[in-house]
Amino acid sequence: METIINYFETIPSLHRSIILVGGLTFFWLLESVVPLFHFKYNKWRHAWPNIFFTITTVIINFLLAFLLLKTADWVVAKNFGIINWLPDIPFWLYVFLGLLLMDFIGAYLAHYVEHKVKPLWMIHLVHHTDHKVDTTTANRHHPIESLIRYTFTLVGVFIIGAPIGIVMLYQSMSLVATQFTHANIRLPKKIDYYLSLVLVTPDMHKIHHHYVLPYTDSNYGNIFSIWDRLFGTYMKMEREEIVFGVDVFPDEGKNGNLIELLKQPFQKYQKPTIIQSKE
Repeated sequence: METIINYFETIPSLHRSIILVGGLTFFWLLESVVPLFHFKYNKWRHAWPNIFFTITTVIINFLLAFLLLKTADWVVAKNFGIINWLPDIPFWLYVFLGLLLMDFIGAYLAHYVEHKVKPLWMIHLVHHTDHKVDTTTANRHHPIESLIRYTFTLVGVFIIGAPIGIVMLYQSMSLVATQFTHANIRLPKKIDYYLSLVLVTPDMHKIHHHYVLPYTDSNYGNIFSIWDRLFGTYMKMEREEIVFGVDVFPDEGKNGNLIELLKQPFQKYQKPTIIQSKE
């Protein structure tokens, strides 16, 4: 475990790029082998705005990376933060708790707040207006949302006391996890279910992308499924019934247009539909 953390403390930018592009390529190809939905679409045309938003996310995180590094170095030097205040524990447990709490603050909490605070929801809507959810949807975040997510991550590092090795490991795991959960792939239902007892799975997360409430406001998790189960935001739904998109912005043409997506957070939307949950 120490070897892994030491590697991620100084992980080269090239290696991080390989994780991003390699994961995207792997799941892109896998979607052709075991697709969940047989979309009738031009995959490259659909991917264009999503790839653009992936690039803007990378740029924003790269430009602000020094803040993460400075904060992580400070909490270690001052012995500050939750995992640094714990009594002596095995190093593997120290790392696991760091990852678990980073996943809570940097992903679950950020995602939950974006759904509950209207201005943030307007920005996050760009992610939900994809009508053909696949692995490229993973980082379909408006640049403003990338800044919001970054802020939650930075606050998480400060509160948790995470050293940079854990931060970089978490970000790498988070990247692959979100590519996996958004990928248009069909796992055997039993395997997906048992995996979902611990990890967020494709079936579990895609319920979050169903086009109407209350399903849109469920299954916020990124890596670990514990947070949705713990806070009562976990929902089940048969994957065959999922319809992607979001009812408040139903125009698929506009939702695939980059200019329209950049303007989307500042536009009015129609009243959302709420259906009765089948649970």
